[in-house]
Parts: sequence; C-alpha cells; structure tokens
Amino acid sequence: MPRTIPHAEGRQVAMPLGGIGTGTVALGADGGLRQWQLHHTGNHRGDLPGSFLALRATQWEPPLDELRVLQARPAPGPHAPTPLVTDDAVPEWQAELAARHGFETAEFSATYPSARVALADAAVPLDVTLEALNPLVPMDEDTSSLPVVMLTITLRNTGAYPVHGQLGAALQNAVGYDGVSPIDGVQGAAYGGNTNRVTRGGGWTHVVMENHTLAADHPGAGQLVLAVDDPGAAVLPQWRRPEEFLAFLRRRGLSRPARPDLTPSRPDLHPGARDGFGASPPGATWNGGVAAAFHLEPGATTRLRVLVAWHFPNRYVDFAQFGPQRPEWGPTRFWLGNHYALAHADAADVARTVRTRWDELVERTSAWTGLLAAGALPADAVEHLAAQAAFLRSPSCFRAADGRFFGFEGVNGASTLGHAGDTGGSCPLNCTHVWTYAQVVAALFPGLERSMRETEFDVMQAPDGAIPHRVIVPTYLPQLWDVPIGGPDEPALDGMLGTILKTYREVRATGDVDWLRRYWPRLRRLGEHVRGRWDPSASGVLRGVQPSTHDIDLCGVNPFMGSLWLAALRALEELALLVDEPGYAREHRELFERGSAAYDELLWNGEYYQQLIEPGDDPTFQWATGCLTDQLLGQWWAHQLDLGYVLPREHVVSALRSIVRHNLRHGFDGFEHPYRVFADGDDTGVLMCTWPRGGRPAVPTRYCDEVWTGSEYQLAAACLAEGLDDEGWAVLRGVWGRYDGRRRNPYNEIECGDHYVRAMAGWSVLPALTGARWNAVDATLRLRLPDDGASWPVTLGTAWGRVARTGSDVVLDVLHGAAAVRRLELLAPSGEVVAAADAGPDLAASSAPLVVRLPG
Repeated sequence: MPRTIPHAEGRQVAMPLGGIGTGTVALGADGGLRQWQLHHTGNHRGDLPGSFLALRATQWEPPLDELRVLQARPAPGPHAPTPLVTDDAVPEWQAELAARHGFETAEFSATYPSARVALADAAVPLDVTLEALNPLVPMDEDTSSLPVVMLTITLRNTGAYPVHGQLGAALQNAVGYDGVSPIDGVQGAAYGGNTNRVTRGGGWTHVVMENHTLAADHPGAGQLVLAVDDPGAAVLPQWRRPEEFLAFLRRRGLSRPARPDLTPSRPDLHPGARDGFGASPPGATWNGGVAAAFHLEPGATTRLRVLVAWHFPNRYVDFAQFGPQRPEWGPTRFWLGNHYALAHADAADVARTVRTRWDELVERTSAWTGLLAAGALPADAVEHLAAQAAFLRSPSCFRAADGRFFGFEGVNGASTLGHAGDTGGSCPLNCTHVWTYAQVVAALFPGLERSMRETEFDVMQAPDGAIPHRVIVPTYLPQLWDVPIGGPDEPALDGMLGTILKTYREVRATGDVDWLRRYWPRLRRLGEHVRGRWDPSASGVLRGVQPSTHDIDLCGVNPFMGSLWLAALRALEELALLVDEPGYAREHRELFERGSAAYDELLWNGEYYQQLIEPGDDPTFQWATGCLTDQLLGQWWAHQLDLGYVLPREHVVSALRSIVRHNLRHGFDGFEHPYRVFADGDDTGVLMCTWPRGGRPAVPTRYCDEVWTGSEYQLAAACLAEGLDDEGWAVLRGVWGRYDGRRRNPYNEIECGDHYVRAMAGWSVLPALTGARWNAVDATLRLRLPDDGASWPVTLGTAWGRVARTGSDVVLDVLHGAAAVRRLELLAPSGEVVAAADAGPDLAASSAPLVVRLPG
C-alpha cells in the first residue's frame, strides 16, 4: 500500500497531472488543485483563481447543512521554508477559501499517476475520497498524452440518517491566457471575450470554455471543458468570485433520490443553463461551475466523476535559445505546435474520448501502477520509481507537432531565479550532457527517446562529426556549429559519448538494426571526431580540454570522461558487429583494452580513481586528488548495456565504497554552500566531490559542494549492481528522505530548475535491483531470480509485464504489447545462470506466458 501523508506534513506535495507534452495541473496533499501549467510555459506559481471542488451535505433530521471545499484547512502555525523550493505555495485566494470552508483533515497517498486524498470533518457525516489521475500506459504514447485530469469523488454515508446534497466543480475560463501574467480573481491582461456554453450528452454535463475573439494562431487560442457525469447537473455558467458559486450550491433544492433519464427531446431541468452566454469584457474572464446532485441512505456509497480537458495547439518558441545573439534565435513567433493537439479537434473532443473510455483508461493505468506495487520492490522504491514518469510529463518536456520529442533541462523556478527567472523552460534544448543521465523515457516510451537520437544525428551533428549539446528550434534554423554554445561553450564531450551509449541502448530496446544501419555513418563520424580531437595517438586515453556537464572544461586524464569513453568504445564495438564491420569492432576492442589499462594505471590511487593534471593543464575548476561522485559514470552505463567492466572489478567496488564513505553526508548544518542549496539541515545527501586525502584546489570543480539527485541515483544503482546493498540503499534513502513531501516534493527533484531531467537517472535503480537486461537483438531477457512468491516488473522495449515465481515455476507474463522474447535466463545473485528457457512465438498480452521450471 502507498504510504499515507497527512496534509499538515505533506506541505510540499504537488503531483502533476497531465499527459506527455500537454501541460499539467498539480494536486496537493490537502486536495487543492494548483500549479496550473496548461499554456506551454512552465510556471510553478501558475494559478487559475476560482478553480476548485466543493460539497454541500444536508439532512432533514437532525438538521444539517454543511458546505465544504474539497481541500483541507491550512495547517496551523508557521513552517520553515526549504531553500529553492516553492511547491508549498498555495494561492492566497485558495488558502483563504480553505480556511473558511475546508475539511478538518486530508490524507494523501499515491502511486504516480494515481493519487487519492481522503478528507474528513467531524461535522460532515460522509467519508469523502478524491481520486485523481491522468492516463499513463507505457509504450502507448497517444493514451499517455491525453490533455485531461480525471477526478473521481466517492461519498459514503457514515451516519444514521439519509444525506443529500450537491457536488460542485468550478473552473476558470483560461482561454487566451499566456500562463505567466498575474491574475486577480477573473481580472487579467490576457483576458477578454471569453465565453462559456453548456452542452449535455453521453450522460454528462459540460461547460465548454472558449474565446472566439482570438485569431486561430494566437498562442492562447484553444478550448477548455469542465464536465461531470450527471446529465441533469445544475450549471452556473459565469461568475466571478468563489463565494458566488458556493452561494449557488446553497440555493440548490433538495436533491432528487434518482437521476432522471434525459433524452434529447426532454427539456433541460435547468433552463437557466442556456447554450451560450455573453463574452467577458476586456481584461476579464468568467468562471464556470457545475453541480451534480446525490442522495445517500445510511451506509450507502456513490461515485461522481469530473473531468477537466484542454486543447491549446499553438506552442511557439517563446524562450531565449543558447548561442550567439541572432534575430532568429530567441523569443519568436516560430510555431512548433503540440503533437497532442493533432489527435483531437478540440477539448470537447478530448472530453468525449475520455468519458467513453473512462473505465478502460483507469484499468490500463492501474495495470501499470499495480505491476510496480505488487512486486518485490520496497514501498519507497515503488513510490519513487513510479514518480520517475512525472518528469517527462512535466513542462520540462514537450512534443512538437511534427512528432519530435524535446526537453529542457528543467522548469525555471526558485533555483534559477537569479539568472533565468522563475518561469519557462530551463536551459533549452535537448541538452545532451544532462540527458546522458536520463533513463526513464527510453524504458517507458522508447519511440520518444529514439526521436532525440534522430534529432542529434539529422539536425544537430556538425560537418566535422561533433554534436553540439543543444538544439535550435525550429530545427530548420542554423544549428550551433563553430559558435559558443553556453554551459559549456564547446560541444560537451560527455554529451557526445552519451549519444553513442544511448544509440546502443535504443538498438537493444527494439532490435531495429535497420534503424542502426541508417545512422551508422553518422555514428562513425561522431566516434572519429572524438578520437581525432582527444585521442589522436590511439592510446585509448582522452586528453586536452574536455567540455562537461559541470558547465566547465575538464582537463588532464580523468575518470569521469574516461569511464564514459571506455563504455562508448565497447558500445561502438558491439554496434559494429551488428552492421557487419568486424574490423571496426576489433579496432575499438583493442583501443578499449589499451585505454582501460592506461586509465587504471594512471588514476587508481589504491582507494578510488582521481584526476591526473598533466603539465600545461589549467588546474582551475578541476578536482585533482578529489573523490568525484560521478567517477564511474561509464561503468553505470556499461552495467545497463551488458558491456562488462570498463575497469577492474575490484577497483570498481572499492571506488564505489569510497564514494559513499567520503561523499555521503549526514546533516548539513553549518555546511558552506558556495552555489545552490539542494540539501540542508538534517538532510542526508551525496556531495559531488570531496577531498579525503587533501589537495582541494583553490578553485575546485564547479558544483563540488552541491547534491544532485541524478548523480546520487547513478551511484546508488552502480552500488546495487555490484551487490553493495548497504551503500546503495543508504544513498537512496537519503534522496527519498529529502523528497518525502515534508520539505521537498516527491514529484519534483530540483537542480538547475524544477523537474530537472538528470534525475530521470532514478529509473536505473529498477534494473539494478532486478538485474534485468533486455536485448531485443538476440531476444534474450536476463534477470535476477525472484524469491518464492515474489515478482519483478520488466520492460521489454515494445512490451511490459512481470516475472513471477511460485515454487519451482517462474513465469514471464506480458501485460501490454508484444515482444519477441526467445530466451529467458534467471540469475543467482552471483550472476550465474540458474535456469533458462527458450520461447517460441512472440509473447503478447493475449498469449500464454513463458514458464521456466527451476532445476531440482
């Protein structure tokens, strides 16, 4: 079961609800809806005043008439702010409304993307539960890109007398809004000409929100729909203040015990709800609301469903891009569009789709969350692994109308306020060195991740083979070739090495060798560029200025770039074999072996790998004798891709232990933070670099005193893969302890911006725990043997399911999609194969599972 967070303790909980690239609205632990980010621009303080849920409960005898908003009253007393975090921000109007009309308590629980808030109040004789989700079905991009929030409110009469009343849902008409400018009630500079109209159909009542004064290409043009599954729901189509809608609920008469069967020929029970109403005046909009009646005998339960759907097709380049200042680079009217908007004509069409597929969407989403929750994973691992998908559905990522998937580094917020403001995307776009850490998109939506490789090769790659670490959009514009880029200025070497590794990852996921052959010439050119610039003597060791994800240039011989390089050489070897170039493969194998031996000899200090600064190297921003958390990033990659050890195993194990021993810090009181504060007070976190042997440079590597969750995750996963369970779990519990909802949001890990994509390295914890390695090229799945009665979730590139053990039988059952699994190998903790079975035809959700019988 998911853990329960009382609203007074979960002040920072804000779970984003929205599809891939659609924008989101967040649900707080108190039940409130906030952080409205539907308009293409990230804004954690985004607000649509007057958008809330409410409940009126009445009784004949004994007399009772209680009105509540479905949100807990603010917790009493002040609370200390958390540095660089704003997820606890509740809009003033909402806090005041909840203080007057809120429930006494709320308890939040969730397995993303499904959340549950239980509301309680001694004066209300009802159990009230709010369930919220946006559909998430891995490997089904369309279903996972629906612009909708689905809300189910369950009411149970806990008293001895009948209870009747109204469930109200209210929404501001935000058509035309820019997502950023301030709104005061219904007053906002972007508003004017907004209209609300009422439609009924399919057993639902809808308020359709529009603005017909906007040009079709206006950035805010589109449609919103608020709907409830009551064909005879009462409607207040236009109002300004929340108290007006609450008064409307108070005025409603006694609810009918049964809902009428409205037909098109039957007159509307609420003739005041005409089809359309007047447009709002300039500088203002309307709020709209619906009220569904209920009647509950003692002990009875009812369920009411509400949805909010939106459709805003016009995404533009409204952010400043990196590179030189040129007229065509920067905030422009270049149209990118939104891929999600192509699937539906408008928000009303989205609402029709969702209401007809409601049960299916809930069931398919529950199949995914249930798969994670029902296995052998600890509860905290389930919670945070499920939450990894929130990153790619946050405003950090979007999908343009042409289908290309793009990602900022994060969403501007408190951590970027000093240099980039607190709205919009952080550090555009598709930053290769940050995305080298991210794993969850490739696991759950490999087609989207593969589109990023295609952008790198088709668009970003320069004639000399280099790949700048940022893309300019629209992609037909000149790219960042031979110009200063920013963060760092030259193409990031770690980003280019990451592209090689990610290409091999994408091939292993689907087995599409034809796709590889298409891009093989470009991949070769990339490898040749790296060798020609940083290893012209074919020593296997990279030397010289090495631009990196730390926004500075590394130099000398160092394990961060070195381990990535060694893993990339192994990946190039394997890729060459797939395209029938054995000579190229052999060449890179030999280069790998020379490099591995040289790095070990030059950098191993008996405990961990340090940096060798050679004569002529600038020591500024280097770490020299320091213990860098990311020193074995390439080994982390090698384990995920079955590339073996890039450095001697005994040294890898020693180095991982040393990193945890020296860099994992318990408590940050009194610690000096030169840059940004991502851990403080009693927090536990892994520092990016420490100097246990002394020798800290006068100007050390940038960000060395910070704590990055992406780096922590790769360290934890590398430890778990080596059987260093104590070390791995110590790191994870430090991360998850910081992001537990009390002081930081479990659905928003922060670095240079909110929802920072480096943190998607967290998905690598799952294969580290299960030992799962899927290679679609040879159709083999290898994973650790589950304990008796336990199961592991697995993703297979085009399918997902579980491997479960009952006694001597181990079953691979595909729950979604299909995969050509030809062989299943079960491993002991030592890595030895203890059982295996060969399969026949493709496994699919509709086919019989694959069964392995354990020997003995």
